[in-house]
Amino acid sequence: MKVSLNWLKDYVDVPTSDPLEVEGVFASLGHEVEGYEVLEVPFSGVVVGKVVEVEKHPNADRLRFCKVDLGGGELQEIVCGAWNFKAGDVVPVSAPGAVLAGGFEVGVRKIRGLTSHGMICSAAELGLGEDHAGIMVLDPETPIGSDFAEQVELPDVVFDLSITPNRPDAMSVVGLAREFAAYYETDLRMPNTNPATVDRASAVDIAIDDEKGCPRYVGREVVGVHIAPSPLWMQMRLRNADVRPINNVVDITNYVLLELGQPLHGFDLDQVSGEQIRVRRAREGERLTTLDGVDRKLDVLDLMICDGDGIVAFAGIMGGAESEVTDVTTRVLIEAAHFHPPSVMFSSKRHGLRTEASARFERGVDPNLPPLAAARAALLMVELAGGEALADIRDVYPTPIDPWQLELEIREVERILGIPFDRDTITGLLTRLQLEVEGDSPLVVTVPTNRPDLSRPVDLIEEVARLYGYGQFPETLPAGPAGGLSGAQVRDRRVRDLMTGLGFHEAQTLSFLGQAELDGLQFPDDDERRAAIRVRNPLREEEAYLRTTLLANLLKAVQYNVSHGIADVALFEVGRVFLPTPDLDDPRVPNQPMHLAFIATGQTGTGGLHASDGPSDVFSATGTVRALAQGLGLSAEIAQSSPAGFHPGRAGEVLIGGESIGVVGELHPGVGRAFGLDERVIAAELVLAPLVAGRDLWQLDAPSTYPRVEFDLAFVVGVEVSAASMLAAAHGSAGDWLEEAFVFDEFRGGSLGEGNKSVGLRLVFRAPDHTLTNEEVAPFREQIIAGVVESTGGQLRGS
Repeated sequence: MKVSLNWLKDYVDVPTSDPLEVEGVFASLGHEVEGYEVLEVPFSGVVVGKVVEVEKHPNADRLRFCKVDLGGGELQEIVCGAWNFKAGDVVPVSAPGAVLAGGFEVGVRKIRGLTSHGMICSAAELGLGEDHAGIMVLDPETPIGSDFAEQVELPDVVFDLSITPNRPDAMSVVGLAREFAAYYETDLRMPNTNPATVDRASAVDIAIDDEKGCPRYVGREVVGVHIAPSPLWMQMRLRNADVRPINNVVDITNYVLLELGQPLHGFDLDQVSGEQIRVRRAREGERLTTLDGVDRKLDVLDLMICDGDGIVAFAGIMGGAESEVTDVTTRVLIEAAHFHPPSVMFSSKRHGLRTEASARFERGVDPNLPPLAAARAALLMVELAGGEALADIRDVYPTPIDPWQLELEIREVERILGIPFDRDTITGLLTRLQLEVEGDSPLVVTVPTNRPDLSRPVDLIEEVARLYGYGQFPETLPAGPAGGLSGAQVRDRRVRDLMTGLGFHEAQTLSFLGQAELDGLQFPDDDERRAAIRVRNPLREEEAYLRTTLLANLLKAVQYNVSHGIADVALFEVGRVFLPTPDLDDPRVPNQPMHLAFIATGQTGTGGLHASDGPSDVFSATGTVRALAQGLGLSAEIAQSSPAGFHPGRAGEVLIGGESIGVVGELHPGVGRAFGLDERVIAAELVLAPLVAGRDLWQLDAPSTYPRVEFDLAFVVGVEVSAASMLAAAHGSAGDWLEEAFVFDEFRGGSLGEGNKSVGLRLVFRAPDHTLTNEEVAPFREQIIAGVVESTGGQLRGS
């Protein structure tokens, strides 16, 4: 919202014109200033003149020769190309030596044989608008010969404000003036809202079919108006607010909207069939051509304004083309209504039609403002359009909305804000905001209907703090129990730190994906990740589904980096996926577990003396998972499997405590190619909860100081037997003294035969209280051999 400082000063005394100081006041009151523009007079030497004579230029069809009185007694001869003025009109004139906007200096020049002593100016030439076509015609009462700079409200400062959605009362100049009056402890001057009226009955009939959609509708008739340009001061104020001037009647409705915050609409009453106004919802198949010339198909939920024949306006958003005010309008019906905020908001979004009116209605306009705003518009139409305001007003208000009361405990103010406040201080601050305060403790505060944001006692406390000044509160540490991160937050951060330490960069991708990405991942038709939830109103069809996996968008991110010449890419992401099953806590929403996923291609890792120079492979992937688990104090097992989208022989399930939490390995080459990646790609996707779950306190297991005994066993097994199953069999057969077991070698071919492989296990034993002998270890060796042979169907190599 843009607001002029000069306009603001009409209603409140602001003791400064320094933009930085005023910006600070806005910020202190909670209204963000996105920027401001200092406006200066863009011309010099321009005076007010009166056109005395006008005749056609003898040597040019499109020019006219004028004689203009500049107040000095002698008429000035000027050649002009505009045709929108006549003898007797008062206009701005740049005499020789004047400087127009842009630095153009006016001189004496001969045009088609006649000498022109200056220029009659348009708004564009003066830097006061964009209209090049016609001359600015001024109020006939403007003093002839006076400096035209005195007629414009410059210099000025225009502030661009970001008003929060909960403050509809601040969406107007008067609303902001009310804030400044409270800040500076001065009076608020309200604009005149008492027009002269004529005692004549109005034939307008108003009916509200949907009282929820339209709780109040005020109609006020003004007759005998003369359509003309609005005065210069009004046009400038509208332009400063980014509103294009049209004519006096339309400009008045826009002016009052900006001034008071109440959207208005002016109907040409002669075009309203039967002089009937009816507020109802649209019906199936109805259409409306709005003032912007767009023919719109209406929804049955859209709230409409209708006359005796059909729809004439979009309630709270925009008028219709058939009943708009035109140059021949003489009778105007001023509409000032209160519309249901959600109805306006949803219709505005549904039709992609956002206006100054809808921006205010969807926030919630004061339901008791319409009569005041209609009266203000009627007064201006009487003064600026020569109309007559009828005393007979139509005000349909079936269920009046009254101010409400809140109770505020004084001790609660101190508890929330942290410093003591007495009754008089609290009462004084709230009264400055035009809130009525009674009682001692609790204080009984009456909230006016223009403040829908004040619905709880804590809202009143916020108002106390806002007006008291946030900068006046001392800097203190909060009292109470010590804070800090929760255990889950600590472990979550630990996961991210570990992944970063392992050489991966964290990515944050969108929560949406398309059907093409799901196809590219080669999920089978019965995979639940294929049944992604479709977004009702996607920004793009390519991102129309909620993601069921983190891998798709990570692959796109990797491909983006590779396509820009970065061959070695390692990314991870922690985020939610959205599965097509109900959430256990709230079945109304889908299951949304947190996942951890990583993807890498090229050389990865942190580098160093023992870093591998080769590209990432399945061992890089499984090593990353094991290192992550170890850093979290967990033991991860990897069981060979063929998960969808992964290489059938280079992938597996990740197990924590025997439960599967995800998959890891090399992606299938076809998946990589589907995402534009030709090199080998490793990946993993894990459920985060088991990784960050709370665990029992660790118990100290005192390390043994005695030497260890180690030996190797090699087994010939089928190629389908996993190393994990062999290690599990060894652990299950070795007793309590087995300290470590791992695979140190795998061999295929030679004399082993087709379908067999040799796997070498290294086993380390250590006793806690003495040095083991070979005789003590020998029984465990035999038990391990028997256990592995029995569980795998293999045999000890060389036996």
